[in-house]
Amino acid sequence: MAITPDIAWEPLSLNEWSEDAARHLLRRVQWTATPEEVQRAFTEGLPATLDRMFPSKGPLFKEDDALAEMGEEKTKIQSERAEADTEMDKRKLRKELRKAAKTAMVDMSMDWLGYASNPKNAAFAKWVLFLSDIYVVAYNKVKKPDSIYTHFDIISRNALGPAPVLTKAISRSPAMVNYLDLNKSNKKSPNENFARELMELFVLGEGNYTEHDVKEAARAFTGYRQRKNVGTVVIIPNQHDLGNKTVFGKTGRFNGDNVIDLAYQLPAAGAFLPHEMIKFYLSDTMIDHSYLDSLGQKWRKANYSLQWIAKTFFGSKLFFEEKYRGNFVKSPIQFYLGLLQDLKLNVLPVPRFVITPFKQMGQVLFDPPNVRGWVGGFQWINSTSLAARRNMVEGLFTPFYEAGLNEDEKRAIASARAQGEAVFKVDSSLLENISKNKPQDIAQMLVKQFLCISPKTSYIEAIQAYLVGHDTRHAEYERRIKRAMITIFASAEYQLT
Repeated sequence: MAITPDIAWEPLSLNEWSEDAARHLLRRVQWTATPEEVQRAFTEGLPATLDRMFPSKGPLFKEDDALAEMGEEKTKIQSERAEADTEMDKRKLRKELRKAAKTAMVDMSMDWLGYASNPKNAAFAKWVLFLSDIYVVAYNKVKKPDSIYTHFDIISRNALGPAPVLTKAISRSPAMVNYLDLNKSNKKSPNENFARELMELFVLGEGNYTEHDVKEAARAFTGYRQRKNVGTVVIIPNQHDLGNKTVFGKTGRFNGDNVIDLAYQLPAAGAFLPHEMIKFYLSDTMIDHSYLDSLGQKWRKANYSLQWIAKTFFGSKLFFEEKYRGNFVKSPIQFYLGLLQDLKLNVLPVPRFVITPFKQMGQVLFDPPNVRGWVGGFQWINSTSLAARRNMVEGLFTPFYEAGLNEDEKRAIASARAQGEAVFKVDSSLLENISKNKPQDIAQMLVKQFLCISPKTSYIEAIQAYLVGHDTRHAEYERRIKRAMITIFASAEYQLT
């Protein structure tokens, strides 16, 4: 029987909670579903698991040393520029500053991957990533690593509070003020970019506002400026339009915060975020709008609490429907972090082995392609991205030539080892443990643990046949197990969640 809109968002019943349901929850809300995490979630129950995933305050991603060093380097270079005698010297210093910024972004990306790969942080890190795909900024335009970090920090600190509070904080994000040109908007010439995206991409969605609303709202967001060398945004009084504006049929001397409050008073605001959650977490095919309206009405009554919407959505009957299992393509970030967790590996602290594959797979962290963020779904898959995913899998099973690393990379490796985060590649101990089992048991175990759907019988038989006939005490048996695992991780079935 189909789930109707009036009951779709009711909690999953106790008798429907199972290990399979736990796997679905973990694979969608986090990066993957390891046997240990599945057992824990199943034992604790759905409500307790959601409480753990979405606490009142999530585990923050802390500013890394690279940003602090970059800040010091920036101050030094700016001082040198002020004293530079020639334009050539100034250009050289600007080039050095750009290089330092790129290095800081790469280091920050690596640190975030390490933070997100920790199972304790996974659900919250993915939730913040989801919100950042709504409140989009991109390094390609902003060019300031500290502003990008501050933007994510603003999202993180408000990620489970009231949505209007988050949206107001976003309007004061230095990165957003730069990205959508609020820093160029004044009362004589209001820039409409932020007002338009506020309505279309942040709160309401297309068709729920007019061009007149955009023009009037743009006047309310005039005068927003980032204070020089300080990560805060202020409103300059003589650049801000204090006159009456008419937005959504209401008239007043509205400022930006007032416009945001007005937007959240509209019914469309309740349905918008659930719509985005469906796209990011659940399905390429959008559900009927009546389901979104039903959840939206409930969310409005809950004062737009982001914690409430997360727990309600991920605990609902609709979320656990069979038709939403095993048919959603993993993003490159989920693919990589899921691999690490499935194989119990740490992020290799050598950026050229990690960041470059993300470019090839089509998802560069902190740098989405446009204001709409990453499209996702089956758009992730093409011949180039699939080849990059296969190469990434091969790389995790291939020892790296440590003597060939440069000195910075060697220091990064040594630092990771000192912190106990030194399992960068699949080693022989994992293969030895697996090789203690019979071929038919290995085939079943690998499929059950790593795939979210039951493949055809021929798939399992092919794995078994590849392993059969070899002395289980011989190195060739372990080599074949390794090749079988690589084949599974590179298969179409593993790309789905």
